[in-house]
Amino acid sequence: MSAPRRVCVVTGSRADFGLLKWVMKEIQAHPRLALLTAVTGMHLSEEFGMTVREVEREGFAIDARVDSLVAGDTAIAMSMSVGRGVAGFAEAFARLQPDVVLVLGDRFEIFAAAQASYFAGIPIAHIAGGDTTEGALDEALRHGITKMAQLHFVTSDAAAARVRQLGEDPAHVYNFGSPGIDAIRHLKRLPREDLERALGFSLLERNVLVTFHPATLDPAPASRQFAEVLRALEGLGPRVGLLLTHANADTGGRAINRMIGEFVAGRPNARAFESLGSHLYLNTLAEVDAIVGNSSSALYEAPTLRTAAVNIGDRQRGRLQASSVLNCAPAAAEIQRAIEQAFALDCSATVNPYGDGTSAPRIAAALAAVENPKRLLQKTFREVR
Repeated sequence: MSAPRRVCVVTGSRADFGLLKWVMKEIQAHPRLALLTAVTGMHLSEEFGMTVREVEREGFAIDARVDSLVAGDTAIAMSMSVGRGVAGFAEAFARLQPDVVLVLGDRFEIFAAAQASYFAGIPIAHIAGGDTTEGALDEALRHGITKMAQLHFVTSDAAAARVRQLGEDPAHVYNFGSPGIDAIRHLKRLPREDLERALGFSLLERNVLVTFHPATLDPAPASRQFAEVLRALEGLGPRVGLLLTHANADTGGRAINRMIGEFVAGRPNARAFESLGSHLYLNTLAEVDAIVGNSSSALYEAPTLRTAAVNIGDRQRGRLQASSVLNCAPAAAEIQRAIEQAFALDCSATVNPYGDGTSAPRIAAALAAVENPKRLLQKTFREVR
């Protein structure tokens, strides 16, 4: 019997780990696969909650730590972080010798890992390629990773069509849905009082979860848009509970985080969190009346939890949306109006367009079934006719 195939999963943040966790567990349990775990990006930053601890709490040994983040809230810092990440992953992959590198999404630290894998001649499996997010740099990074990857685990038929349009072999494009829904299927729901204890916050009659990240292709500063979000939240009054999570490490994210700290100070109905972690985040998302901001979780996970979403601005423009999603411009009056509409929205019959929560075991099975991933490195561009 041949040795198990070594699959190195790269995770860079609380967000992608929440999606990857059950895929990693399935790889770990598969007799023909061996899991390697590489952490990078915000996971290794005290500023962003040192969320590598959550990876370890889930029982995963850390095989490589690639410290890639360059301090700063600028495009220069982001570019330097990519370069640092490429160098770090080049060394890590040379040491670990994985047979396949598995990455998810479109973040700049994930792009760095994909580049290092590509130059090293290691096959890449990519989750969530083919999506569109027209308001962020992530759009181009995601498509770039698709062109470097050999195996494509997409989340919808529309995404599969786009990956094929990019010239990828249809035989290696698998629509298994989003692994984020697997996390919901396995979620152990907390009673409301236990959730309040974990949050350190007493929920009110109405509550919203606010997750807002920089729209990196928008010419307006992220702080200007977020100021409109805060004005809308203030307009809801003190009887609405406000749970705000910190922004990511994109250009402008640190400015948003400073604004969050200033906003919650002296407001007993508001609480800020560097990171809630996957389990607590999903439980909170299930309990609140709406999620407000521009996070992909509003489109991927919230529909399955029957939670209304207010999607602000262009960051997620182009993604498939369930009936539970309300869109608005980054203007305070429009945001407040959309939140009030969300409070009245019936989401009980919402259908999630991103699958049924069985993607993780199917991804693991597909990784094990590929006869020889190295043979896929030399690709032929497949014309769509």
